[in-house]
Amino acid sequence: MRKFIIILLFVIVSITWGTTWLAMAIVIKTIPPFFATGIRFLSAVPTLILIAFLNKTPLLFPPGKRFFQFMISIFYFAVPFSLMLYSGLYVNVYLSSIIFSSMPSFILIVSYFVLNKKIFFFQKIGLFITVITFIFILYNSIYVVHDCFLQGIIALMIAVISHAIIYVQCKKRHSNISVLTFNTLPSLIAGIILLIGSFIFEHPIITQFSLQSILAIIYLGNFSGIFGIISYFYLQKQVNSFYASIVFLIFPFIAISLDYYFFYYTISLYQFMLIILFCLGIVVTLSSNNFKIN
Repeated sequence: MRKFIIILLFVIVSITWGTTWLAMAIVIKTIPPFFATGIRFLSAVPTLILIAFLNKTPLLFPPGKRFFQFMISIFYFAVPFSLMLYSGLYVNVYLSSIIFSSMPSFILIVSYFVLNKKIFFFQKIGLFITVITFIFILYNSIYVVHDCFLQGIIALMIAVISHAIIYVQCKKRHSNISVLTFNTLPSLIAGIILLIGSFIFEHPIITQFSLQSILAIIYLGNFSGIFGIISYFYLQKQVNSFYASIVFLIFPFIAISLDYYFFYYTISLYQFMLIILFCLGIVVTLSSNNFKIN
């Protein structure tokens, strides 16, 4: 039964994260990023509250840790997820998924600077392969294919770094916090802040929203947002960091395949080889059993 649960969690995370980028590409066609992200979070909150109530899980962090809960609302939910949607205006699904799949490498780097975690020899080799390949991928997308723009790439990089920093801090100091506690109230706070910001800066015109974009937001909030994120947190509790992080190698291929099927976006053999080398670098980086955040 445990193996079945692990496989199920792995499949759910891979599919939800793989389809997330396609959904965001659909959302951003007619709905501004702040408004869309705010609705995405708020649409997930009722279900999260219900699940937390049924499991008798507290919504607040323990006393003394509640300021950090607010920081999670801003720098794990509001800022990164808004930047992910914003980047969709300038970066295609292919590059977006590749950048986000570099998360394990960023977590290792952040652990080195924030927690003084040692980076071992093979991890350095993996990071070198990943970084060099990543540079070639970016160069090819910006200056050769000309289908991505720097502002979108910067937005995604900020989102990944913000996620990595909060993740490392949580694993170090707040690892006993329930996944429901981690997600529920911060999603509510982030959603409210983003909607207020949207009405001030974006002035959304709801009548211009397409049905496809609205359905994509509902999907992001209630399927990708709930099942994807919560499943990944539970997956991490069932297996070690290496096996849990394999999803970062799988979901870009799902995203690229869906992008080809729905938007007819194709990648060259050169781009495909770069992806393989990029994933190889991440595998080498993660394969050391010495990389653990306790």
